[in-house]
Amino acid sequence: MTSWQTRAISLVLRATRKNPLVVRRARANPLARGSAAAPPPRRLHGRLDVEWVAGFDVVRVAPSSGGVAGTTTAPGALVYLHGGAFRSGIARQHWDLIGQLADATGRDVWVPRYGLLPEHTAEDARALLDALADRLRKVGRVHVLGDSAGGNLALLAAQSWGEVGTGPEVVGVTLIAPWLDLSLSNPRIPDVARVDPWLDPESVRPLGVAWAAGRDTQDPAVSPLFGRLTGLPPLAVLVGTRDVCLPDCEVLAARVTGVRMRVEEGSPHVFPLLPTPEGRAGRDAIIRFVAETFAGA
Repeated sequence: MTSWQTRAISLVLRATRKNPLVVRRARANPLARGSAAAPPPRRLHGRLDVEWVAGFDVVRVAPSSGGVAGTTTAPGALVYLHGGAFRSGIARQHWDLIGQLADATGRDVWVPRYGLLPEHTAEDARALLDALADRLRKVGRVHVLGDSAGGNLALLAAQSWGEVGTGPEVVGVTLIAPWLDLSLSNPRIPDVARVDPWLDPESVRPLGVAWAAGRDTQDPAVSPLFGRLTGLPPLAVLVGTRDVCLPDCEVLAARVTGVRMRVEEGSPHVFPLLPTPEGRAGRDAIIRFVAETFAGA
C-alpha cells in the first residue's frame, strides 16, 4: 500500500510541477535554465576532495570513518551521476544519498559535475566520462549509479567502460528512474504521463533534442537503451509506477537478462531520493546491491 507520505508528496508535486500554468510555461520555454547546484552539506565538509577532469569538477566524498577522500581502505569506489534533465545542478537530495552510500559501503563516491544545458551537451559529458575512465583505472573496481538524466549517463558509462581497455572494471550499475531514450517515443509513455505528478514529456523531450546536439535522439551514443546491452555487469533498476521513465525501464529489463527490477507502486519519479518509507526502502536496497556487486566481483 502506498504510504501517506508518498501520496502527500505526489499531491504537492502535481500542484507545483504539473499545474496547467507551469506546464504551459515549460512547454513555451523548455530550455530555460534549471535549478542551481546545491553545495555539499556541512556534514560532508572535511570529507571532500575535488579534481579537475576534462574541464569539470569531480568531487570525491569519503565515508565518515575514512577521513580525506582517497584514503579509505575498502577496495574500489562508487561513481554517482546526478539527475536534473541535463539542465539542473546537483540537489540536496543527491548529496544526502551520496553521503549515505559512502558511509554504508566504506568507499569513496566520485561525483562528476558535468556541464549542463544550454551551454553544454552530450559531447562534453562524453569527453568527461572518457577522461574519468582513465583516472578510475587506477582505482580498480567501481560501481556506477545515476538517477534520471544521470541514469542515462551511468548506463552510457558502463557500456563504454566495459569495452576492453577503455576504463575501470565496472562491477555493477544502479539506475534510479533512468532516462534511457531521449526521444521519449515509447507508446506507453502518454498513459503513464497522465498519472505522473511531476514530469511532462512534452516539456522534457526538447531537452533531449538539445542535449543530443544534432545526433538522432535514439543514437546509442546518447540513448543507452539502443546501445550495447550484452555483457553488462549486474544491473539494478528502481522506478515508480507513476513515473514516465517506467515504460523504457521495462523495455530494458526485457532486453537484459537478470536485471534486478524494483517497481514501487504509487511512487513518482526518482522515489529513492524522497523522504518516504518507499524511498528509505529503495535506498536500503541500493546499498545492499552495491555491497553484493563488490563481494561477488
